[in-house]
Amino acid sequence: MSSIALLLGVHAHQPIGNFSAVLEEAHLRCYQPFLHMMARYPRFRFSVHFSGWLLDELQRLYPHDMALLGEMVARGQVELFGAGDYEPVLAAIPHRDRIAQLDALSARLERSFGQRPQGAWLTERVWESSIVPALAATDIRYVAVDDYHFLAAGKLESELDGYYSTEEGGERLDLFPISEALRYRFPFSPAPEAVAYLESLADAGRSAATYFDDIEKFGIWPETYEWVYNKGWLQQFIERVLASDKIVTQTYREFHAARATHGVVYLPTTSYIEMNEWTLGAGSAERYMELVRDETARGRYATSKAFVRGGIWRNFLSRYPESNWMHKRMLGLSARLDALPLRERSAAMADALYRAQANDAYWHGLFGGLYLPHLRRAVWQNIVQLERALDAHEPRQFPLRADIDCDGIDEMFIGDATLQAVVRLDGLASVCELDSYRLTHNFGDTLRRIAEPYYAQIFAATGDHGHDMNAGEGIASAHDRVALKQPITPQDVVADAQPRAMFVDVVRSADGTSQCVDDYAFQSHSDGTLHWRSARAGGIDKSMRLDTGTLEVTYRFSGLAGAQFATTLNVAMPSCDGFGGRYILADGSIPCGFGQVLEVEAARAITLDDRELGGGLRLESSHAVRFDASPHHAVSRSEGGFERIMQAACVRMSWTLDAGHDHVVIRLSVVA
Repeated sequence: MSSIALLLGVHAHQPIGNFSAVLEEAHLRCYQPFLHMMARYPRFRFSVHFSGWLLDELQRLYPHDMALLGEMVARGQVELFGAGDYEPVLAAIPHRDRIAQLDALSARLERSFGQRPQGAWLTERVWESSIVPALAATDIRYVAVDDYHFLAAGKLESELDGYYSTEEGGERLDLFPISEALRYRFPFSPAPEAVAYLESLADAGRSAATYFDDIEKFGIWPETYEWVYNKGWLQQFIERVLASDKIVTQTYREFHAARATHGVVYLPTTSYIEMNEWTLGAGSAERYMELVRDETARGRYATSKAFVRGGIWRNFLSRYPESNWMHKRMLGLSARLDALPLRERSAAMADALYRAQANDAYWHGLFGGLYLPHLRRAVWQNIVQLERALDAHEPRQFPLRADIDCDGIDEMFIGDATLQAVVRLDGLASVCELDSYRLTHNFGDTLRRIAEPYYAQIFAATGDHGHDMNAGEGIASAHDRVALKQPITPQDVVADAQPRAMFVDVVRSADGTSQCVDDYAFQSHSDGTLHWRSARAGGIDKSMRLDTGTLEVTYRFSGLAGAQFATTLNVAMPSCDGFGGRYILADGSIPCGFGQVLEVEAARAITLDDRELGGGLRLESSHAVRFDASPHHAVSRSEGGFERIMQAACVRMSWTLDAGHDHVVIRLSVVA
């Protein structure tokens, strides 16, 4: 009787900067019960990957559970997989950093568990052939990617058994195809059905059933804790697999050592099929889904889906300017660190760089964390920390001008020992980045609202809390659920006309017409001061300079008497709409928090105070102005549903352009 090797792998990861309560819940509802259940069945072999930061946290907080994992490794039940230490998308970082990150996690696993990995988990299964040399150089012999990768290369589903080999520049790497059918069955189909499907594969003569996916499906995804543990799915599955005479559990290492490759294959640049959809913008995604629906209706999608291609992971960098800016800033610092003499580099510098390469805050789909301010903040903290350290060794000379993000528009950097401002020369003369070295924070880290493909799903959902699309027995996968975590209105999904920057200016003429000042022409820089001139709305001269930790913005107006002028600052404050963020007026009174609406008719100063940050910003005007503030939200999608997430405190300063306000100076300083 033929038998099939079940190669079951699970991937465990938490983003750097995630809340401690989230990590605790993840461990108690998933990592701990999963490991304890598997430990009860030593004959059930499997593979596991823990990202480096998560592994450190679990070893620190839950040493007994990690000791149990060590016992399972020692007895040969568990194979440990490597990866980039801080879970980067390997394709998105330089070759030198790929090697360093892969080596770092492999060394960590060898120190902690006595096993150096031969296999590696690819973050989000993002495949580009350029990563092969780094994997080979760090003694990684095989990785697991989706069966979709192989189908897109022209392989037939019937051929996807065992593993294949590829090469880049003569460096070899073996590739296991992860079964999409298993990804959607484990753990969502009833255990008897899931095991019966495995047995059917054995009957068909398959040698391996390959599964590798997020362990969070086993307890953290909606409904899964009740289903997997309280209702016994995992125990039933394990016992039925072990009782079957058609299924043998193996680690990838065991299977790889005992079997030969099926030959050479070259995979296209891609990720898992859902990711390819998420990378598309709203218009492209709708056309893609129309094609999928049409192919499905014609009964052809099962065979044509490999050629109905979505986008690639790097599309996130072109879709979201904020992601692209972080990424290019990170790449620039990687190059600076690499150019620094070895004797001047430190482990702390390298660690800050590798933390800044963590994938989560660079993308958005069902899981990506670009919409989560605390995850972006974690990246920016490491960018700011590393830049300050590099400046201590090789100081930069300000102002600096360059097109950092490769968009055809230059940026100007001005800075001193405490503060750095970056201004994009795009006609807005606004600040896109404002770094406090004292607070290790970028106050310009905000996210604009753009049209997202999933907006249509929100308003198609029924009931106040949406609905679950789930047919038959089992539970719904997060990919198939539509749930509203809070009411969302059409106004919540209106795209922004301008970037969410700082000092974005608007003129309202006497006839009531509002006009964004987007024609600022850069004039010059002298003595560290940047100068712009606008002619569209009359005559506006705008200048910026940094003076001992204070950003000073000066406006001079001509020919605009009687008009209303306003400048808006979108400020990233870590407390967002939580209890720790509040506005403080000049008299010390606290009118409201960042999550509320503020209206102050005439004032010269206001402070944005953030307890989580341990400081804030103070805005001062040379003349009394009106202050209005409100929270800026964007609608995000996660496995838990759709929700409004506060991205910035939007502060608007406005005044009438009369004789007393034709020369206004605004000073912005960090309060710590």
